[in-house]
Amino acid sequence: MINTTEGREDSYYSIKEVSEMLKVVYLTVYRWIQAGKLTAYKAGKQYRIEKSDLEKFIKKTSKK
Repeated sequence: MINTTEGREDSYYSIKEVSEMLKVVYLTVYRWIQAGKLTAYKAGKQYRIEKSDLEKFIKKTSKK
Protein backbone atom coordinates (compact mmCIF):
# COMPACT_ATOMS: atom_id res chain seq x y z
CA MET A 1 0.00 0.00 0.00
CA ILE A 2 1.35 3.43 -0.94
CA ASN A 3 0.55 6.71 0.80
CA THR A 4 0.61 9.87 -1.27
CA THR A 5 1.89 13.15 0.10
CA GLU A 6 -1.51 14.80 -0.35
CA GLY A 7 -2.87 13.06 2.73
CA ARG A 8 -5.00 10.82 0.57
CA GLU A 9 -4.32 7.11 0.67
CA ASP A 10 -4.13 5.24 -2.64
CA SER A 11 -3.77 1.50 -2.49
CA TYR A 12 -1.71 -0.29 -5.07
CA TYR A 13 -1.01 -4.01 -5.08
CA SER A 14 1.68 -6.06 -6.75
CA ILE A 15 0.83 -9.04 -8.94
CA LYS A 16 1.96 -11.33 -6.13
CA GLU A 17 -0.36 -9.64 -3.61
CA VAL A 18 -3.33 -9.87 -5.98
CA SER A 19 -2.61 -13.52 -6.75
CA GLU A 20 -2.51 -14.31 -3.02
CA MET A 21 -5.76 -12.40 -2.36
CA LEU A 22 -7.60 -14.14 -5.20
CA LYS A 23 -5.90 -17.51 -4.57
CA VAL A 24 -4.66 -17.88 -8.13
CA VAL A 25 -1.21 -18.36 -9.60
CA TYR A 26 1.00 -15.30 -10.27
CA LEU A 27 0.99 -16.06 -14.00
CA THR A 28 -2.82 -15.98 -14.12
CA VAL A 29 -2.87 -12.37 -12.87
CA TYR A 30 -0.10 -11.47 -15.30
CA ARG A 31 -2.14 -12.94 -18.18
CA TRP A 32 -5.24 -10.97 -17.13
CA ILE A 33 -3.13 -7.81 -17.32
CA GLN A 34 -1.68 -8.72 -20.72
CA ALA A 35 -5.16 -9.52 -22.07
CA GLY A 36 -6.49 -6.16 -20.86
CA LYS A 37 -8.94 -7.74 -18.44
CA LEU A 38 -7.27 -6.22 -15.38
CA THR A 39 -5.91 -2.68 -15.45
CA ALA A 40 -2.37 -2.31 -14.12
CA TYR A 41 0.29 0.37 -14.18
CA LYS A 42 3.89 -0.42 -14.92
CA ALA A 43 6.41 1.07 -12.51
CA GLY A 44 9.82 0.24 -13.87
CA LYS A 45 9.79 -3.50 -14.36
CA GLN A 46 6.94 -4.12 -11.94
CA TYR A 47 3.20 -3.87 -12.33
CA ARG A 48 0.93 -2.19 -9.79
CA ILE A 49 -2.81 -2.73 -9.59
CA GLU A 50 -4.91 0.01 -8.03
CA LYS A 51 -7.41 -1.13 -5.41
CA SER A 52 -10.37 0.40 -7.28
CA ASP A 53 -9.34 -1.36 -10.53
CA LEU A 54 -9.12 -4.68 -8.69
CA GLU A 55 -12.58 -4.15 -7.19
CA LYS A 56 -14.02 -3.37 -10.66
CA PHE A 57 -12.39 -6.51 -12.07
CA ILE A 58 -13.82 -8.69 -9.30
CA LYS A 59 -17.34 -7.25 -9.74
CA LYS A 60 -17.19 -7.67 -13.52
CA THR A 61 -15.95 -11.27 -13.41
CA SER A 62 -18.24 -12.39 -10.58
CA LYS A 63 -21.36 -11.50 -12.62
CA LYS A 64 -20.61 -14.23 -15.17
